[in-house]
Amino acid sequence: MFVRIVKMGFDPLKIDEFLSDFEVVKHKIRAFEGCEFLELYRDKYNTDIFFTYSYWKSESDLENYRHSDLFKSVWAKTKPLFNTKPEAWSVDKVATLK
Repeated sequence: MFVRIVKMGFDPLKIDEFLSDFEVVKHKIRAFEGCEFLELYRDKYNTDIFFTYSYWKSESDLENYRHSDLFKSVWAKTKPLFNTKPEAWSVDKVATLK
């Protein structure tokens, strides 16, 4: 399992549109084969910045998602809302403390 972190900066006037779109697709993304967890975070002080954290069983599962019609439709709606280039990291979880 590994974690995918995506940082996205939005035009302040388009944040409500993004949140509405995310509400519609979040369960579809989470239900995609190989996706084990999905969360959306908003920066506490720079509220134009959002992060998604998703856990994937394998890199191939993430790649299958990234080449899917679902991703293409989500990205087509999301990309025009950005005010900065998104950044993404694929990381291995080293430790979890509860």
